Amino acid sequence: MNRKPNLKDVAQLAGVSAITVSRVLTNPEKVSDKLRHQVETAIEELGYIRNHAASALASNRSGVLAVIIPSLSNIVFNEVLQGVYSAVKQHQLQVILGDCHYSPLEEEKLITTLLSQSPEGMILTGTDQTDYAKRLLKNAGIPVVQLMELTEQPIDLNIGFSHLAAGLDMTTHLLQQGYRKLGFIGARMDPRTQQRLTGFKQAIAAWPDACQSYVMTTPQSSSIKLGGQLLQAVLAESAGQCDAVFCCNDDLALGALFESKRMNLRVPQDLAICGFNDLEASALVEPGISSVASPRFEMGKQAVELLVARSKGEAVPTAPIDVGYQIIRRAST
Repeated sequence: MNRKPNLKDVAQLAGVSAITVSRVLTNPEKVSDKLRHQVETAIEELGYIRNHAASALASNRSGVLAVIIPSLSNIVFNEVLQGVYSAVKQHQLQVILGDCHYSPLEEEKLITTLLSQSPEGMILTGTDQTDYAKRLLKNAGIPVVQLMELTEQPIDLNIGFSHLAAGLDMTTHLLQQGYRKLGFIGARMDPRTQQRLTGFKQAIAAWPDACQSYVMTTPQSSSIKLGGQLLQAVLAESAGQCDAVFCCNDDLALGALFESKRMNLRVPQDLAICGFNDLEASALVEPGISSVASPRFEMGKQAVELLVARSKGEAVPTAPIDVGYQIIRRAST
């Protein structure tokens, strides 16, 4: 065949009607195993590629779920994606993925592009979309889930937890351990990191004893190397008096731990270190790093289930869903 195979070609080779081929592609559960096998064999033999745009017009279903995350290289968001992909299989959905690089304007462009693909729903990270992006999504007529943090005014559906409360609780843990000269190191400084910093400040302000705080932040991307550099900056700012450091994520905390060892600082006797996100490495290093854990896989999975339920007209929670977090206490504090 010297042209692109079409649906009629598949039907002819499979010995069935075009309607049967279409049904196999859109509602395979309504076709017998024998017929489905015939059609799938013909599709594979011909190398037929389904025209999703045409199918969407015919069935009012695109079979597409749009997902936008801030970073493809950050394992935190990879765990969310694992939850998403684990759930889409049973609902015959394909994921179109976008990386906005922590930029609301880039996210706005991606939303515009992805909406042109007629997705059946969209999953977004965070709640800081531009006003124009929010207007586009509200007018799109599809279910939308904002993940990872909570907001009192969601676009549609919201699943997450309070980063401010988590930051406050982790800082309170350090204070309860007797540390009084606390540092905070943060990178990227996206809205969720800023909320953690606010929690850090509120915990210190509310503590009955006198405390000192030292804050070092940068818009640079987070890395283990940067964690060591920011720890050096905090220690220089405090003239070496800082006795505990709250890192906005575990990458920075690992860097701070390695740098403290290079400087012959005992952890936690000379310097306590804690992080955020509870990555696997935090439990494997010595001493293990205290961190904040959240159910990222479950958030991704639950987001898909909510979108599917909403698209079927089923009742779903309209109030934000707080999945909570856990303070993981390890030897570093």
